[in-house]
Amino acid sequence: MIKIEIPFRLPSLNEYINKLKHNKYIGNRFKQDIDDSIIWVLKSTKQKVDKPVKVKFTWYEQTKRRDKDNVCSAKKYIFDALQKAQILPNDNNKYIADIKDEFVYKQGDKVIVEIIEI
Repeated sequence: MIKIEIPFRLPSLNEYINKLKHNKYIGNRFKQDIDDSIIWVLKSTKQKVDKPVKVKFTWYEQTKRRDKDNVCSAKKYIFDALQKAQILPNDNNKYIADIKDEFVYKQGDKVIVEIIEI
């Protein structure tokens, strides 16, 4: 099992869409900056995955202001960063067998990602 803690709040889908509405280049830069921030966290992860996995996301949110679907939309950033960091070969159905989301409130902002090989 690989357990990764992303120690900051990731932007919601609404935040990304608003950047794209303003300017597609700003939206692209916004997503790249997020990916780079996650990759920086992933640098300490030495394990690689080459088999199908189950992925559990535990989303820590300080408040309940953001809708759950907007919060967990950030898994797109995480999966892209896992591929760029070469921890996960791809995020298609061949490698991702199952995804679970759990939400915890009033304990700060972060994401715990658990990757379990099947």
